[in-house]
Amino acid sequence: MSGALVRRLGVGALLLLLAAVVVAGLARVRVDTDTESVLPAGDPTMGALDQRDRSFGGDPVAVLLESGGPRELLAGDKLARLLALEGRLAQLPDVATVYGPATVLNQLAGSAQNLLAQIGGRRAGLRVEIGQRDRAAGRGEAQTQRDVDAALAQFDQHYGQLLTLGAHSGLPTLRNPVFARAVIYDDAGNPRPQWKFVVPNASSVAILIRPREGMDQEANQRLVTAVRELVDQAGLAPSRVTVSGVPTITAAATQQVRGELPLIAALALAGCAAALLLMPWLGGRRVRRLLPLGLALLGGAVVLAAIGWSGRTVSLALVAFLPILLGCGSDFSVYLTQRVDRRTVLVTALASAVAAASLVFSPLPFSRGLGLALGAGILVTTALAWSLTRSTPADPEPTPRATAGSKPAPLPVRVAAAVAALAIAVIGWVGLSRLPIGADPLRLADGIPAIADAAYAQRMLGTASEVSLLVSAPEVATPAVLDWSRRAEDAVILAVGDQLRPVLTMPDLLRFLGAGATQGEIDSAMALLPDYLTGAVVRPDHRQAMMIFGAELGDLSTEQTVLERARASLPPAPPGVTAEFVGLPVAAVRGYQLLSGDRYLGNVIGMLAAAAVLLCGLRRRSDGLRALAAAALSTGWGLALLTASGSSISPLTAALGSLATVTAAEFAVLHATALRQSRPSVSRAVLAAGSAATIGYLSLLVSGLALLRQFGLLLAAVVLLSYAAARLLLWLAPPRATPTEAVPAAARKVTVSA
Repeated sequence: MSGALVRRLGVGALLLLLAAVVVAGLARVRVDTDTESVLPAGDPTMGALDQRDRSFGGDPVAVLLESGGPRELLAGDKLARLLALEGRLAQLPDVATVYGPATVLNQLAGSAQNLLAQIGGRRAGLRVEIGQRDRAAGRGEAQTQRDVDAALAQFDQHYGQLLTLGAHSGLPTLRNPVFARAVIYDDAGNPRPQWKFVVPNASSVAILIRPREGMDQEANQRLVTAVRELVDQAGLAPSRVTVSGVPTITAAATQQVRGELPLIAALALAGCAAALLLMPWLGGRRVRRLLPLGLALLGGAVVLAAIGWSGRTVSLALVAFLPILLGCGSDFSVYLTQRVDRRTVLVTALASAVAAASLVFSPLPFSRGLGLALGAGILVTTALAWSLTRSTPADPEPTPRATAGSKPAPLPVRVAAAVAALAIAVIGWVGLSRLPIGADPLRLADGIPAIADAAYAQRMLGTASEVSLLVSAPEVATPAVLDWSRRAEDAVILAVGDQLRPVLTMPDLLRFLGAGATQGEIDSAMALLPDYLTGAVVRPDHRQAMMIFGAELGDLSTEQTVLERARASLPPAPPGVTAEFVGLPVAAVRGYQLLSGDRYLGNVIGMLAAAAVLLCGLRRRSDGLRALAAAALSTGWGLALLTASGSSISPLTAALGSLATVTAAEFAVLHATALRQSRPSVSRAVLAAGSAATIGYLSLLVSGLALLRQFGLLLAAVVLLSYAAARLLLWLAPPRATPTEAVPAAARKVTVSA
């Protein structure tokens, strides 16, 4: 066997091994649309949210069941079926706890007789205890009787309502309809305030399934699917079923992303291929024109495989990754096949990759992941194209034509055009500070049915997500903490009760004790109430308590104001007690604050990084400055477009400047090279690359997620604006060619050989 054959076999085996590694890595890629991808990673708000989840479980899956008439679902055999459903839901894997009206009734029924017996015994014992104490102190019978009467009056103030309830409702059991009605509903037939979190109104019930903390998206989807199946099999025959909550929204978003990813990828690939095939000025065989797309696909596969092997998940930004890479990553392969100076192409590719990777400075993992993947994809694709075109002859370049020098526009016209272009860009940059930011993680799924279900559940339950006041102390079940918690709840209701509504709190659960409860009374109440209920708001070790408030889906700037007012309304906490608001809305507001504070830095950092690469790597620094100016202009125009259309900034478009720089730098540098060298074929290659990028981005318009549709439309507009900015700058100040650059390449070779 010859040495050449051995080498070829070795290379083939190595390629097969690499292909197997890539395929295996792709199989390990997991899509995760969990809300944490758009929340500020590493921020204290996320630490507090994780602590709440460990203590009490995560944001619940809410099942809203409605009946045709009032109180139907809590009567007869339906109450037993509801109890069975809640029990099966509680047995699901990854469920921390389940709260539902049937279990509430069952728990209360199980402890009610014991509770009433202990209350009655305690009342009788209190009479004996007071009498013995007073007689031992030498007090007369009249004084003793007055002390006994006062103690019993205070006791009855706390527990009389429960004794009366027990006397009128009969035997505490689920088979007793009077008991169920007396516990859950008031005399008017409306749910009592403390049970509205599981009985929103007379004709509906709600079941809250809290998942365990730290669930990944696969487990989340399994949970939501299992909940739906069990509800369908429960035999309750409700008039309407709505399954909502944060886990449901993220599961629906993941399913949407996975379902539409192949379609969007196919459309992006077909669109880019059509753009390259239908432009004859690229020259060469048609099949070879598709080589840049093949390299971009391979580069994207390598990057995704690396992510898969790293064990990291990818967010819904994965849907945007491939169209962007096909659009801009293939550009540099096109230029390398057009015999453009390799150093110019490689330096420009590096600048574009650095601009994309500058998204790593975003506070949100969602944006950081996209930026790093895109930057790596551009580098890998360009490296593949460079290694391939080194050994493959390029298509023959058309003979340069003598271009007649066109008379430049009059100076006043150019000045007027420059002033107008600059004015629009300045308007956009100034308006950036006033653009609204849409960073609510629950709004990222806008456009899919889960959001409509969440809006309906919000109208019925009065809440779409939770904001909890997490109270920490060495012991939270004390008179001081209970009194402070009661005053804190009242203060929050007074300050922002229309936006934050109490759902379940320790003061509500112990409301029957009234004001001024002693430590002994609190201990007795905590011991008598079922752990099922106390565990919803007090951790078993009594070191933390949670006051749950319902929050609506709304504008983050409004939610920020609401949280600030709620925090300001809290009374000073007792010594050793700390309290902080936690929850998904709190973390979303924190992300909003970080994005809002980084508006200009996030847009400028990519431009400056790319300009630094171009200034250091290119032979002409003027090209680097021109690229920076093109990026600044196109970004300003894009921001002006957002302002004029009344759009908001999303986590994907918050760093529009960095994304615009990816194409603006490329167009400015390559167009300048084409003009200096009188090579129209290069200008046409830039036009072909820009067209392919625009078509690739527009493929995102078929997405069911409004966020991705807006992103794709804005990216397509930015490509056009970048191209226009580059051409405008070259028209205003044409580049001057050196004598060497002005001579066609073929002529230079002849001169040297002569």
